[in-house]
Amino acid sequence: MPEPEELPHRTLDPRSLRGLAHPLRIQLLRSLRHHGPATASQLAAQLGESSGATSYHLRQLAVHGFVQDDPTRGKGRERWWKAGPQSTSVDESLYRNPDPEIRGALDVYVHEVATIHTQELSTYLGTRHDWDPRWLGASDMSDFTLRLPPEKLRELDGRLHALIEEYRDVEEADSPDAERVRIHLHAFPQHGN
Repeated sequence: MPEPEELPHRTLDPRSLRGLAHPLRIQLLRSLRHHGPATASQLAAQLGESSGATSYHLRQLAVHGFVQDDPTRGKGRERWWKAGPQSTSVDESLYRNPDPEIRGALDVYVHEVATIHTQELSTYLGTRHDWDPRWLGASDMSDFTLRLPPEKLRELDGRLHALIEEYRDVEEADSPDAERVRIHLHAFPQHGN
């Protein structure tokens, strides 16, 4: 299947966060980003939902600019959707927002993202023996513990993101043995020594 068209990054603000912060909406956007354009019925079958629910939530995502119609596909009344921005981040000010509705939406969003990361890793671990053995040695599940102030953690995070971006358009991306690779970065404070 062809990769989805690359579109710009989206930083969530209070309005767009409220528009995205629903588990099904996050799953719909993830599916369109990873698998390309689809209809509400196709997404319903893939996610085990009703087409009415997927259709409603796709329209809500469209209102907030996360998805859009794909006029190059479909016939008649068949409506195809494609992802808008291919990556999303949280504006840091949302973590300090005093509005309980914003804090609740942020909780839904970050917990759903963490759940997706856990599911993706678990799926890989459960299917790792199906991959060419070269992938087993190339994959990584490292963890590190550092003592850093918040500014240094922001700096480290920025440097890691910049390094990953250097690999986005490598020449080898079109080689026969290239696969989509997921990278999860989790960095958070932890009590204790």
